[in-house]
Amino acid sequence: MILELMQSRRSIRKFLPKMPERALLDQLIEAAVSAPSASNKQPWRFLVVTNPEIKARMASAIRSAVQRVATHIEPQFGSAFRAYGDYFTRFETAPVVIVPLYRPLTLLSNMVDADLSAKDRENIACMEQQSGIVSASLAMQNLLLMAHDLGLGGSGLTGPLIALDDLRAILSVPASWGIVALIAIGYADEAPASPARKLPAEVTRWIV
Repeated sequence: MILELMQSRRSIRKFLPKMPERALLDQLIEAAVSAPSASNKQPWRFLVVTNPEIKARMASAIRSAVQRVATHIEPQFGSAFRAYGDYFTRFETAPVVIVPLYRPLTLLSNMVDADLSAKDRENIACMEQQSGIVSASLAMQNLLLMAHDLGLGGSGLTGPLIALDDLRAILSVPASWGIVALIAIGYADEAPASPARKLPAEVTRWIV
């Protein structure tokens, strides 16, 4: 059952050194691109990073960004921030890092005239930006679920975006594209327990 697959998936941050077979990685991307997207524009691309030197450069840039930010963290939050920042480079030991990219769905903004109010224009820009991010995020979830189904471990990380500009440069991401997250992929070297989850009733408000 799909619900059992969803509930049994765990975020994996420790990996065996074995590289997943290329056929498995191809299946992950195939699953990702089957996701729904706004207006079916499929505003995603996927970078598959297996080069250890590139991964090391990415991790180094993120650590530098964490250090820069750490000097501006209020003292009472210092240890908590450093513990939090440590998670940002947990992709470094993964054999594969998949980087989903997105671009805004620039459709409606090209149709309106110059007299449209600034607020409506702002809302349209937000909608178009979110359409790209949400579409790529749906693809990302498909990818993570397929990884679990194929016996691979994976985790999505947004923390690395603390070094967004450096990551863009290292990965040669075109200016018109944004990075959604990093996805660490490999064979799991841990079996995390199920984390606590809020009950559906705690996060749902019915409007009838």
